[in-house]
Amino acid sequence: MVTRSASGREVTLSAGDYEARIVTVGAGLAGLRYRGHELVISHAVNECPPGYLGKVLMPWPNRVAGGSYSWKGSSYDLPVDEPAYGTALHGFVAFQEWDIAEADSSSVLLRTLIAARYSYPWTLLAHARYSLDADAGLTVELSATNIGEGTAPYGVGFHPYLAVDGLPADELELENPASIIYEADASMIPVAAHDVASFGLDFRSPAIISASRLDHAFAGLPEGTWAVTLRDPSSSVGVSLSSDARWLQVYSADYIDRVGVAVEPMSCPPNAFNSGTDVIALNAGETHTLSARISGFES
Repeated sequence: MVTRSASGREVTLSAGDYEARIVTVGAGLAGLRYRGHELVISHAVNECPPGYLGKVLMPWPNRVAGGSYSWKGSSYDLPVDEPAYGTALHGFVAFQEWDIAEADSSSVLLRTLIAARYSYPWTLLAHARYSLDADAGLTVELSATNIGEGTAPYGVGFHPYLAVDGLPADELELENPASIIYEADASMIPVAAHDVASFGLDFRSPAIISASRLDHAFAGLPEGTWAVTLRDPSSSVGVSLSSDARWLQVYSADYIDRVGVAVEPMSCPPNAFNSGTDVIALNAGETHTLSARISGFES
């Protein structure tokens, strides 16, 4: 069933014990259930969700300090849409309508154009494919192709909030294999790298989140595919997000009642357009893809 509302149209996918809801505004993940258990913080299609719930982040994830950056000798000024921190946040497409290019009972492909503009004079064609499998869960593939001229600076992220049936994050057990955490300044821009143990936010072994406040970039992830897991220790119901992305942002959802944890795989860190760290130089005709998978479990 397809409807249209504040978050655009909604597409429902199902496979085995899984059901997912995808909305066309922001190519967002609006809901995911496994055996009746809620695996993400969800929202209705008639809502404009807070906190970038489930959004696709292109052509950069996270923040650009001051909304300004330089690329190949030219300077650009992005719209500062996070005035509290004076930053440009999460790219251009999170609140943009995406077209449905393909859809069946278990998968949907959405696409949108990132048109050239004064602050980002490159043209990209973006795709988001959600595929639901009865065994593997939900696979997300986010790709962008430079269909214009010149080499574009590019980054991508995905912004789901993992959850277990709406339980408070304080009661849940988190496992995060990252070994490096980044301290941020007053504008939430990374300024220093630390070992997670010395910083007091070491979740490489599963631990209850309790009162820990997280809104940090992480690196030092295992080579190949890694997984972050959130679990209810009282029921052993849980959810995992796996990816091979080089960067990860974890946020304990403090401004939306701490009923889940944002686990955001990213191709580059916050402020990469200024630091240059892992910015993708996307040449004309080239495509970049980031993939992630969300799975539920009962153990």
